[in-house]
Amino acid sequence: MRFDICVPILGFENVKEVTLEKIDDAFMRMQSTTEEHISFTLINPFVLREYDFEISDATQALLEVDEKSNILILNIIIIQTPVEDSVVNFIGPMVFNTDNKRAAQIVLSESTKYGVAEKISLYLKK
Repeated sequence: MRFDICVPILGFENVKEVTLEKIDDAFMRMQSTTEEHISFTLINPFVLREYDFEISDATQALLEVDEKSNILILNIIIIQTPVEDSVVNFIGPMVFNTDNKRAAQIVLSESTKYGVAEKISLYLKK
C-alpha cells in the first residue's frame, strides 16, 4: 500500500510518500518511495501492551479521519540483536488512514505514560 505523508516523520521531513508492506502479524516495513535507503520497521503496539491516545482535531483533518475511517496505528521499532534489546518509540506513533492512503506521525505530549525508546523485552512474555 502506498501512503502520502501529510505530517512529516521527525528527522525525515523530505519523505512525502511511503509504501507499507506486511512482514507478519506484528511487524510491517515502511519504505520511502523516493529514497531507497530510508525504511523503517514498524510494530503493532497492541500486540505488546494497552495503548491509547487522542488524535488532535488538526491531524484528524489532515488525515481526513472520521468515526467510520479505517485507521492503522504502528510504532517505529529499532531492531537489535538479540531481539530483546530492540526498542520501540511509543511517543511518536504513525497513524495510517487506510481508506484514503494518508499517513502522519503524531508526537504525544511529554507528560504521556509512553517512552521514546522502550525496550521490547519489557513486554515479551517470559
